[in-house]
This record gives sequence, C-alpha cells and structure tokens, in this order.
Amino acid sequence: MMRQMREATKPIMLVTAGAFVALMVFQWGMDITGRSSGGGHELGSVNGTPVTYNAYQSDYRNLYDQVQHSQQQPISSEQNKQIENRAWNDVVTQILIQQELDRRGIQVTNQEIKEAAEYSPPAELRSSFTDSTGQFNLQAYQRWLSQASQEQLLSLESYYRDVIPRGKLLRQVTSGIFLSDAELWQAWRDQHEAVQIQYVPFNPATHYPDSLFTVSKQEIQTYYNEHQDQFQVPARATVKAVVINKAPTPADTAAALAKARSIRKEILGGADFAAVAKRESADSASAVKGGDLGTFAKGSMTPVFDSAIFAAPIGRLTEPVKTPYGFHLIEVMKRWGQDSASARHILIPIQRTDSSEMALLSMADSLESLSAKVGLEQAASNLGLPVTRANISASFPFLAGAGQIGEGADWATQTAAPGDVSKVFETAQAFYALQLVSSQPAGVLPLDDATPAIRSTLLLRKKLAKAKEDGAKLVAEVRGGEALSNAATAMGLQVLKAGPFTRDDFVPSLGRQNAVIGTAFGLKKGEVSDVVTTQNNAYVLQLLNKIHADSTAWLQQRDTQRADAINGLRQQRLQEWLTALRSSATIVDNRSKVLKPAEAS
Repeated sequence: MMRQMREATKPIMLVTAGAFVALMVFQWGMDITGRSSGGGHELGSVNGTPVTYNAYQSDYRNLYDQVQHSQQQPISSEQNKQIENRAWNDVVTQILIQQELDRRGIQVTNQEIKEAAEYSPPAELRSSFTDSTGQFNLQAYQRWLSQASQEQLLSLESYYRDVIPRGKLLRQVTSGIFLSDAELWQAWRDQHEAVQIQYVPFNPATHYPDSLFTVSKQEIQTYYNEHQDQFQVPARATVKAVVINKAPTPADTAAALAKARSIRKEILGGADFAAVAKRESADSASAVKGGDLGTFAKGSMTPVFDSAIFAAPIGRLTEPVKTPYGFHLIEVMKRWGQDSASARHILIPIQRTDSSEMALLSMADSLESLSAKVGLEQAASNLGLPVTRANISASFPFLAGAGQIGEGADWATQTAAPGDVSKVFETAQAFYALQLVSSQPAGVLPLDDATPAIRSTLLLRKKLAKAKEDGAKLVAEVRGGEALSNAATAMGLQVLKAGPFTRDDFVPSLGRQNAVIGTAFGLKKGEVSDVVTTQNNAYVLQLLNKIHADSTAWLQQRDTQRADAINGLRQQRLQEWLTALRSSATIVDNRSKVLKPAEAS
C-alpha cells in the first residue's frame, strides 16, 4: 500500500488538462490566457482576449523539449520555426475553446468532481493501481484517495475542473452521430466484397499515333483562357548557395571506431557488459536492459547486423560491426540454428566529436561573418567551400544537400533584392547561405511556356475520344456474340485479367477507387461493360467472378465496427468544428513585432 501511495504521488502532481480524452486533437491548458502567470508581453489577441508571452512560451518550451527528446541532433532553425508556429496555434486554440466554454455556460459541479475522482482517475494515476494482468484495482485506488494529502486532492480537483467541462463540450459538439446497420454493412461489404475481371485497355496515348490528330492555335488559346487556374505558378527564385553538410566526417567515423575498440578492450579486461551498455550504448531501448535485445528471428534486424549475429561464436564479444546506426559490439547469448537468436549489444553512434562539432560551428560562423563583408562567393572561396546555383520555389523549397529550406525560400522570394546575401540558415542536414540572383513573384505561366503542356492535353483528349469510338464498336461485337478476346485481337488490342480485388484495393494498370473499379462491381457475371474512361485511358470490362462479403462475419464484429466508425466521425466533426471556430475568429498575431527586439538582443 505504501509503495502504491509513493508511486501515485508523482503522477497526481504531474497531471494536467492535456492528459484528457484521446479524441481531443487539441491540447487543453490550465491557464489558457496566461493571466495567472503575472502578465507579460502580449503577442496578439483572439477575439479581444490577449495572447500573452508567458502562455506562448510555456507551450513553446513543452514542444521544444518533446522534439529535442525525440532526436539526438540539436533542433535546427527550420524546426524551431515550425515549433514556434505550432505553439502559437496551440495557444490560440486553447483560448478559442475557453471562450466557447464561457459562451455556452458549461461548468462543473462539486458532485461531478466527487464522482469522477472516486471512479475515473486520470490515466497517469490509474496506471499506478493496475496489476500485472492489466486490471485496474478500484478499491486500492479509493483507499489511496481516502488518505491523499490536501495538496494531492487540490491537484486532482484542478484536473477535473479543467477536464469535465471540456468533456461536456466534446459531447455537445459531436452529439447526434448515428450509424445504421445498413451503413455499417455497406462499409463492410465495400471492404470485403471482391471481383475478378478481364479487361481491354486502349492506352490511347501510345495506341494512336500523333499524326492522326491536329491541335490548332485557337484550341490552345481557348484552353489557356478557360483554365487559368492550372497555370498559376508560385513565387520562385534563382540563388547561389553554399552548403555546409553536418554529416560526420571520416575522422568522426574513425573516432567512433576507436571508441568501440576501446570499450571492447575494457569488457575483455573484465568490465561488466551490462554496466558498460547502460553507460555507453546509444540504443536507449536496450541500454536500460544492459544491452539485451531479447530473442528475435533471423531477418528481423539490419542485414549486416543480422549476418553478424548468425555467424558470431556464441558467448564471445565480436569486433565492432558497422551498420547505418554506428558500430556495434555484439555478444550472442543463444542461437537456434539459423532460425532465431538472443543477443545483447552496445551501440556506438557515428557522430561528430566535440572538436569536429566546434569546427563545423566555426565554419558556419565564419561563412556568415565573411559573407557580410566580402560577399558569398569570396567568403566561400576563402573557406574552401563550393558555390552552386539553384532554382527554388515557395511551393517546393528544396536545396540539394540541405533538404527543405523554408526559411531560405521565404527570404529569397519575399525579402531579398538581387545581389543580397542571406544570413546562415540551418536545417537538420546542413548549414546554408544564399545570394539572390533573381526572383519572380507568383503569377500565371505565359501562353508560350504553357503551350507544350496544353498541346499534349488536347492531343490526349482527342485520342481518348477516338478510343471511346473504337471501344463502342468492341462492346457491340461482344454483345453480338463474339468472344472478348477474339474481338480485341482483331482490333490490335490486348485482354488482361485482374483480381480478385476489393473496392478499396489499388489494382495495377487500373488504379484505385475510380470509375473502372466502380463499374467492375456493378456488373453481373459474364456481363460486358460500356466503355469506361479515366483521365488517361479507356477500358472495356467483363466480370469473371464475384466473391460476396460474409454477413455472418460482419455480424460478429458489428459492434466494434460501429464504435470505431463513430469515434472516427467524432474526430472528424471535432476537427471541422475547430476549423470553423478559428476561421470565424478575429486573430491578431504580433509575434514578429513583439519578439523581434528580444531576438536581436
């Protein structure tokens, strides 16, 4: 009992409103406006309610810590920008939710808090009273509750005062969702009914030569005028770029290998493998278990690692084994032929050493300071770095060697003038700096540039029309008694087979969830379809066999299916409601003005 009370103390003190219902796609805050934090700079407002720096910074810090915990490398400036935007959106959503709670007058009574505390503990607290079989011990929890301190009870009360109103709001927003048996059966049937078909694809793009058709200038002009939306182009820029890759150097690889060999020597000298694994291994999941990987089947690991496992002597420490993850020191504990094995390992990652990291940062700093003085190309020359030329766009901000460069693309397309040199930006893969050569704002592609694509589109349309004519002749012959294979061969066409496949499957050469798939399920056995067209092809189908869905199997899982489907619809409705709530709100974002002085200092 005392052990349970000690284990329960930490979760109850850590419980926050963010722990509540898994259906909620947004985070709930205990202090969504930040007013209890003592004020602070206002970064903007939501329908007149201030967004304070303290509320924003709290959410930002939580997100930052989550991202940093999930990766070994430092957070890049590109990632940081994404975290900042996510934190802003979270706080805005929290304020909108609180405003909606106030507008609807949704509150919680003391009796509701009492009943929830007695029978519905938060997940973090519930886990402290779950036995080895996964069963929740309600009596043990209630005994703990009767002896909990005043501070613990106040924390629990705060949790329910935050969670229960939001649960009521969730029920109001998602009320009225109902799915009939007919709807559930239709969904089940769509997933499990299958067909087999034979079909004739006309492949008009290749079946008919271009010389059979003409496309006039007037047709091209008309298409261009009527489809301006298809020729919208994003803002784009041509830049000179210098990229400093963050990848470990050969010297870093050598340093990792030397460390692995040193650790191997330490273990061979008598050091405890498990203790060294806990201290040194970069594989956190196995390190806490002394490097133990458990039992696994052959082929379940990275190929190089797998080969080493099934070739190494049992009970002997291997030489360092290199994989994409780094160098492994492996000890095979047991092996069952070439089927499975149990082993433990220590992973030494290949990463930049402290001195290599300092050299990298120094190079990036030097590039930035030198570029500001002598220009990008001269700075790159002084540092022995190559300069490349690249075209980037706002819709696809990609730079070879650096990956997605949203910050750099924004600078090049929105801020810079030709000849300007950027600061040094950072992505997960690299540091990079840009010099703007030229830029073009978003607009419409000129007719001359659009003409080749329009000509191809109109040519394919005419070929499809011809395919439909020929397809109608093929259908007439088959319905007149000719076998599909004979009629197709006479026209120089091929008959293919497909299936069995369901309505949701992707079928090679046919696609997924399109007119062809729908038509296949509407045919009777032996029946031939009319000509069915997709965007680029035309088909004639004949049903060979239909495999009906099992109604008995459906009945056995109907209740689970209904619950899952309703949960999905609730999630969808909740997201739609949040989107509508946000679109109708007056949101003022002053972050660029308020935070800029702090960033510059």
